[in-house]
Amino acid sequence: MIAGPPLRKGLPLIGLLPQFRKNPPAFLQSLARDHGDLVHFRLGRQHVYLVSNPEWIKDILVTHQTNFTKSRFLERAKVLLGEGLLTSEGEFHHRQRRLVQPAFHRDRLLGYASAMVETTARAREIWHDSAELDMSREMMRLTLGVVAKTLFSADVTSEADDIGAALTQVMVLFDMVLMPFSEWIEKLPLPSIRRFEKARDFLDQTIYGIIAERRASNEDKGDLLSMLLLAQDEDGNGLTNVSMSDKQIRDEALTLFLAGHETTANALMWAWYLLSENPSAAEKFYDEVDRVLQGRLPTFDDLAQLKYTEGVFAEAMRLYPPAWVIGRRVKTEYAIGPYSVPPRSIFMMSPYVVHRDPRWFPDPDRFLPDRWPAPPDRPKFSYFPFGGGTRVCIGERFAWMEGVLLLSTVAQRWRFKLVPGHPVATDALITLRAKHGMKMVAEARYPRVMSPSESTQAHPIPA
Repeated sequence: MIAGPPLRKGLPLIGLLPQFRKNPPAFLQSLARDHGDLVHFRLGRQHVYLVSNPEWIKDILVTHQTNFTKSRFLERAKVLLGEGLLTSEGEFHHRQRRLVQPAFHRDRLLGYASAMVETTARAREIWHDSAELDMSREMMRLTLGVVAKTLFSADVTSEADDIGAALTQVMVLFDMVLMPFSEWIEKLPLPSIRRFEKARDFLDQTIYGIIAERRASNEDKGDLLSMLLLAQDEDGNGLTNVSMSDKQIRDEALTLFLAGHETTANALMWAWYLLSENPSAAEKFYDEVDRVLQGRLPTFDDLAQLKYTEGVFAEAMRLYPPAWVIGRRVKTEYAIGPYSVPPRSIFMMSPYVVHRDPRWFPDPDRFLPDRWPAPPDRPKFSYFPFGGGTRVCIGERFAWMEGVLLLSTVAQRWRFKLVPGHPVATDALITLRAKHGMKMVAEARYPRVMSPSESTQAHPIPA
């Protein structure tokens, strides 16, 4: 067995940290292009191995997943998310996942679908023809409303801008929390640390307020929040009431609040951008929406017919995966291909890099929704926007449904064109945002929009 994979050398003490921080996705893509499926480099004192082979990624995330713990990113994410599903480990993580999982079963998704469409139908009414919109902000507002309504039965419309601003502040400043020696830096009275704490406190107040209101009403609304408040778990000897504390409910709720709207909002924003830049794909998309829906609002049953729309969403997540990198820490020496990697090393797997590999996606930089559904010979982990293994995103089916329903609902009324000259660049924070927002001009498609009460009746589409 070969001692180690190719090494990209860097500077003493900091390694390749400056190059990485400048543009992380592009940097990782250059490493894979220059060195192949496994390359070793340093970020500060941390030894990192970028893995780009789908079979090796499957081994790490699924086959040998017990050989790994979460990476430094998830360890440090506890500063914001506490012991939520994203950050917890071992048996505690398994228990929490069992408690949350029923909220994403098929029968629940049926109910969520109508709430998603109703929320979107209301949101699309506030736009005006020829208005210049920041689609990053608009999609954040929309998906925030969806996740609040579906998972927490809450209306946060009046607070959406403040919540969005706090989340943006947290995202930007969380990058600093990942820096080497950040455990000490965060104890200093720096203005940036204070802004992070203020934004986190605002999010806490929002979540704790929703929890307190539900506890006071003592009402079981059958949503995720009710499941957490009434949590019971099977321990092998019958049902045991685990009685989650408000702090634990807060950790799970904030994790899903963040993950449930931030990731989908980014995917939708990139989808509108890609449609704007690819007119032929856009026409196929709008034609399918019109043909399938015939002027009525979409329902859960329409999902099976909106295949090209699903392809649009899949391609947006291929080219701009919201979770652009996944990390795991090696517990003990690990054999990967012909190499051996020492304990405590970090394996970094980037959907952004693998999704753009021409071995799996010919002409990889082109937006081609017709690539989907995936051919059977394409390796499973050549496309993994939701991760894999026991830590695969618990809301994956929720996200697929939300993406297709929101795209089709908005498309009935609007198309969007990128503002000429607007700079488009990625901003790799916790998720893959647009560095300068996404300024687009709204173009009305039809003069009349059905209200939610009319959605059960089919109306002809105006010529």
